Amino acid sequence: MAVFNHKSVMLGECIENLDIKPDGIYVDGTLGGGGHSLEIVKRLTGNGRLIAIDKDEEALMYASGVLKEYKSKITFVHDDYKNMPEILDSLGIESIDGILLDLGVSSYQLDNRERGFSYNGDADLDMRMDRTQYLTAFNVVNEYNESELARVIWEYGEERYSRQIARNICRIRETESIATTMQLAKIVEASIPAANRWKGGNPSKRTFQAIRIEVNGELKGLGDALEKMTLRLKKGGRICVITFHSLEDRIAKTVFKELERSCVCPPGQPICTCNKRQEVKLINKKPLVAQEEELENNSRAQSAKLRVAERI
Repeated sequence: MAVFNHKSVMLGECIENLDIKPDGIYVDGTLGGGGHSLEIVKRLTGNGRLIAIDKDEEALMYASGVLKEYKSKITFVHDDYKNMPEILDSLGIESIDGILLDLGVSSYQLDNRERGFSYNGDADLDMRMDRTQYLTAFNVVNEYNESELARVIWEYGEERYSRQIARNICRIRETESIATTMQLAKIVEASIPAANRWKGGNPSKRTFQAIRIEVNGELKGLGDALEKMTLRLKKGGRICVITFHSLEDRIAKTVFKELERSCVCPPGQPICTCNKRQEVKLINKKPLVAQEEELENNSRAQSAKLRVAERI
């Protein structure tokens, strides 16, 4: 297993906004290198408990070492955080005091070339967060038809040249499989007009993001999962969600705004009949972003947004 190079994003802001109760039950749904979990569990005493979830077995192995001093207070779970309600049921936990989600790909996954997430270096097309699953980036790139590829690259990467990229992928794979990250990166680069190729960073950034999201199902069921897990919070419990691109942030924003509403009856209806109640209050109306000092030391924090909601 490669060495983790891990810097927890917006660590101070997350811990402050979780408003940790020493004897509370908390869930870190995206354990990663264990940085956020370490600061949570340090603050737990007595009956305090942390449920640490990650779909990446390598992350679980590494973080268990980081957190070994506190293992008596931690339950490690190899699963997708979207299954949090079912995980809590299996542990006999009805409600919790706080949830932390640091969405997207981890620095370790990007830096570990063999995982196939990065366009900076050559590796097999993989991109699986959970390496026990079947679907890989190779499957997506070589087996999806042209319209499916174009949809994925447009919807999840917001890539304006998605059709050209999909067309060229399908043309090239007629004669050879596209098996490595560099093969894919070269196709993407050649598909974008030279005048626009390097605007906004590396030309492969959006396509690689889109394929990674598809492989790991990152947006599928996200809204429903966020709502269900938020409703497992105790009164006064908080959920902190860090997102790294507009698609995730839009979903989190929509879910929290809907849970904040107290009535969905048509405007002008004299009596409320919807029986909807306000479930949360928003701690920050606009998402928090990383401070200048963190941005100077952690490039991954540049696109990070933190949204916080409290159960009422």
